[in-house]
Amino acid sequence: MSFKAPLKDMLFNLKHISNIDALSKLPGFEEYGLETAQMVLEECARFNETVLAPLNASADKAPAVFAEHAVKTSEGFKQAYAQYTEGGWQGLQHPMAYGGQNLPKSVGALCSEILNSANLSFALCPLLTDGAIEALLTAGSTEQKETYLHRLVSGEWSGTMNLTEPQAGSDLSLIRTRAEHASDGTYRVFGTKVFITFGEHDLASNIVHMVLARVAGAPDGVKGISLFLVPKFMPMDNGQLGERNDVYCVSLEHKLGIKASPTAVMQFGDHGGAKAFLVGEENRGLEYMFIMMNAARFGVGIQGVALAERAYQKAVNYAKDRVQSRPVDGSQKSAVAIVHHPDVKRMLMTMRAYTQGSRSLAAHAAAAFDIAHNDPDASRRQAHLEQYEFLVPLVKGFSTEMSQWVSSLGVQVHGGMGFIEETGAAQYYRDAKILTIYEGTTAIQANDLLGRKTLRDGGQFARRLSDIIEETLQELGLQSNEDLQVMHAQLTLSKAHFEQAVRFMLEHAKDAPNVVYAGSVPYLMLTSMVVVGWLYAKSMLVSRAQIERFDDVAFYRAKIKTARFFAEHLLTQTGSALHSIVKGAQSVNALAVEDF
Repeated sequence: MSFKAPLKDMLFNLKHISNIDALSKLPGFEEYGLETAQMVLEECARFNETVLAPLNASADKAPAVFAEHAVKTSEGFKQAYAQYTEGGWQGLQHPMAYGGQNLPKSVGALCSEILNSANLSFALCPLLTDGAIEALLTAGSTEQKETYLHRLVSGEWSGTMNLTEPQAGSDLSLIRTRAEHASDGTYRVFGTKVFITFGEHDLASNIVHMVLARVAGAPDGVKGISLFLVPKFMPMDNGQLGERNDVYCVSLEHKLGIKASPTAVMQFGDHGGAKAFLVGEENRGLEYMFIMMNAARFGVGIQGVALAERAYQKAVNYAKDRVQSRPVDGSQKSAVAIVHHPDVKRMLMTMRAYTQGSRSLAAHAAAAFDIAHNDPDASRRQAHLEQYEFLVPLVKGFSTEMSQWVSSLGVQVHGGMGFIEETGAAQYYRDAKILTIYEGTTAIQANDLLGRKTLRDGGQFARRLSDIIEETLQELGLQSNEDLQVMHAQLTLSKAHFEQAVRFMLEHAKDAPNVVYAGSVPYLMLTSMVVVGWLYAKSMLVSRAQIERFDDVAFYRAKIKTARFFAEHLLTQTGSALHSIVKGAQSVNALAVEDF
């Protein structure tokens, strides 16, 4: 089955959730109205459907190969990367001053979804480069920006994030990589980094490593971490590449999924020290790295949506082709395609509702980012920045967990054939698992949502969010349509569950932190479901109005029916999540460590 980008649903979200017409009035975005955005998405779809999607399965079967510190990527990747960079796709969202196109994140996120749907392993290289660009834009010196940004934005060079070490997973306070002052005013870095995505490859002519390390005498813990730029090859003043730096890939990991993405073990400084350049100030590295991390976390959430879309498309096509069993209602005497069977429809509707709902969540977050960074009004910028930061753990945590549920159902729709690698459904299931782990596990996203985004401001933004949802509920309550009334009833109940969860967290965070944090992941899921439900409610209102205008009635009717399914089958989970939060901590913490 060939992949087809879901352009119609994407454009729906761009117009009605991201509100591209309003965004195109912001300074810097004047050229990116709906018509231009549609042209960009259509060209993005054409490139990915024809160039990258056909490489997805073959690269999974024949992944990157490591030999003598070098990595040869899967067949076709190098040629595809050349076309990717020639098309300017790496620079979509980056500043024009460095060769980018400065597209709104609302458009760029949809292009990223198409790329990741087409070929998740390939897409990880551009994702990491985006993070390096963001870090340099924020903290890089003028010289660093001039030397590196043009080439990173063009894709001529790629970037990496080097955080994790064998003894330090998510706890970066434990890192041991050290940086020593050198006589030439630079630094020398020594240490080992693991799980480095595209740490070595043959796609770009140079690789720019962003590395966390400690300078001698730095404070203990995270306050003593600095960020360094360590190029694979040293750039020369004439723009050419000079000597090879003392940084080498020493092995590749053998993984469950994303097999075509080389995940490297990197060794710095075995031959005298890797020449490194301090980014920003000493001991502020974690602050700068979080800029990369937050960009990557949103990007990984997009990967979740993308993978779910790919799994859904494959399942739908198989269900329409696979003939098995007569209908339970006796309407036909011979076997029919399994898409006619109620439980297969239930699985497909679940996949569809989660995927389209998560796409709306990402679209809403991306629009908040665009306003936060481009609106002339400072108060609007701040309000939307708070909104975006609140939504990032939802986009990352919920959308990646969702991709596992959806890709698992994709295997189930295929039945026994789904368990056979040749059909392709299993690849999406295998690829999905890592999304809940890298760039911060689901628990880390949940702790961020609870600690930094809910407790820190005393629940102020959470209450504002509830008020915003209430406005939509008031509008929904005026509708006589049965589908909209079903959503109104369930979203009203689920919003109350959210409010009760927030009150519980605020009341018990100080005196019983173990109780509160035992429910952090259920809180993330509850909050995400409520926000997705709210966005579905808004979509229903738009769709109802479009139907009354006789505009693409089949599409908008399907949007309403999908939203109702979400309300009746998925949004109902907020009640059980609330019970886990309020009543479930005792059993979570019941066993002593030695009893496990």
